[in-house]
Amino acid sequence: MKKLKFALLMATVAVATLTWSFKEDLFLVSKNLDIFASLYKEISINYVEETDPAELMKNGIDAMLETLDPYTVYVPESEVEDFKLKYVSTQFGGIGVSTVFIEGKLFVNEITEGYPAFRQGILAGDQIMKINGAEVRGKDRLQVSQLLRGPRGSALDLLILRDGSLIRKELIRDEIRQPNVIYSGMVGDIAYIRLDKFLENSAQEVQNAAIELNKQHPRGMILDLRYNGGGILQEAVKIVNLFVSKDMVIVTQKGRNPEKTINYRTNTIPLLPELPLTVLINGASASASEIVAGALQDLDRAVIIGQRSYGKGLVQQTFNLPYNSLVKVTVAKYFTPSGRCIQAIDYSHKSALGKSGRIADSLIAKFNTRTGRSVYDGNGIYPDVVVGTTKLSPLTISLISKSMFFDFANSYKKSHASIAAAGDFRMSDEEYNTFITTLEGKDYAYVSNTEKLLADLKTEAEKEQKLAEVKSDLDDLKAKMLIAKKTDLLTHKAEIKRILESQIVSRYYFEKGRIVQAFQYDKELDAAKSVLASSTKMLAILKGEGAYKTIGDPAKTIADADNN
Repeated sequence: MKKLKFALLMATVAVATLTWSFKEDLFLVSKNLDIFASLYKEISINYVEETDPAELMKNGIDAMLETLDPYTVYVPESEVEDFKLKYVSTQFGGIGVSTVFIEGKLFVNEITEGYPAFRQGILAGDQIMKINGAEVRGKDRLQVSQLLRGPRGSALDLLILRDGSLIRKELIRDEIRQPNVIYSGMVGDIAYIRLDKFLENSAQEVQNAAIELNKQHPRGMILDLRYNGGGILQEAVKIVNLFVSKDMVIVTQKGRNPEKTINYRTNTIPLLPELPLTVLINGASASASEIVAGALQDLDRAVIIGQRSYGKGLVQQTFNLPYNSLVKVTVAKYFTPSGRCIQAIDYSHKSALGKSGRIADSLIAKFNTRTGRSVYDGNGIYPDVVVGTTKLSPLTISLISKSMFFDFANSYKKSHASIAAAGDFRMSDEEYNTFITTLEGKDYAYVSNTEKLLADLKTEAEKEQKLAEVKSDLDDLKAKMLIAKKTDLLTHKAEIKRILESQIVSRYYFEKGRIVQAFQYDKELDAAKSVLASSTKMLAILKGEGAYKTIGDPAKTIADADNN
């Protein structure tokens, strides 16, 4: 009886403390709001120069939110539609083009097959001069986007420049649907689904694709989440539910507010509970992608392949504000079935300069999957099978930034009525030499990695007052480097050809064709096919046999993070 009375007393104290703390928080909020409102009013009225009240307030809000994390953001009314398109909906009124600014000029970058721009014969490489009579010159990307979009059925007038001639195109906007599943198909005897984002209906799209592919009796399935930045948490849970049993905890959301602590469970019978499954991830796989990969890894349901994921373990919720504005707030952290939070950046502790760093190595803890494999928190999802990344050379990066691939692909399309099927297309050596010829006289200057090292060596020699002793050697190395750079177009031929081929294929077969064409160079895809081809290997990984017992110890994941 005494124990019961003591417990009741402690509970009463806890509730009273919580109530007092809540009231004090409300008082401080109210007090500081009064101070802020008065300050805003006095600045707006009395500052020596005229101020823009809306801009002043926006800057103040942004500065306040910068002290938190990059995912907590204010969305003014003018940006709400773009916000919804990015984080919620996949539909909008438009014509089906993507654009790119090159040297201040606006060009059509890609066409979406089947939509108004495609039907009206607009081509990649067309320069957009005017939109509904409005000059494009001087406008930014948001302004251009707002001009191109509009209600379905509304008219759009474009003035484009093609091969030196001005052409007017009259289009009727349609409802543009950006699918979450941008490609699905069979790769040999394996089902492949490429999920681009987790917006509305993404789980249904994955399910529909899986049902169709399963009719072909695949050996296994590859779910590709590379470059998928995430989206809606509940969609991720539904996707996991396609492969794991009912009533399994997939992710737990925990916030400071007890109301934000939620367990998300599977609630239906799985569609494919037995089909061998692999998941592809990389350093740009984040948020909902990590929920899917982390849950399937913790439940030993799929083999994760690729590179360490981004490491975003934070949950955001959107709240309505006055005058049709919004605020997206980080309300909780999420935890995978084993209990780990994969958040990699510690936003709660910042340096004197306001910079956030990675979770300290000493704070990273070990957890266990259902069969006892060791996994770790604080550093994204580490794959069961690691496939190394290949970084682009400075030369290739320069060619991309100077739009050399873009220009060549456009000219190639004009001189070639057709090409081989997307999955078979490869440039010949003769065509590559033609590309090299087109670069003559063009500015694509770059600094090679060796030149960077030579510059660093010179700097260190100057610091140690030894430059005079090594100057002749450095000059000799620099001269040899300049000669070697002349052969870089041949040295890096393979990677340059891959990007050129991708650009060219997109002119004929659009986005799906580009995906299929890239399969022939895809190391992660090959690794997944290899795992799925061997049930013995797959079982060894999922059971944690030998080297597969530990998935990414802290020292290894930190080193990997530095290279990702």
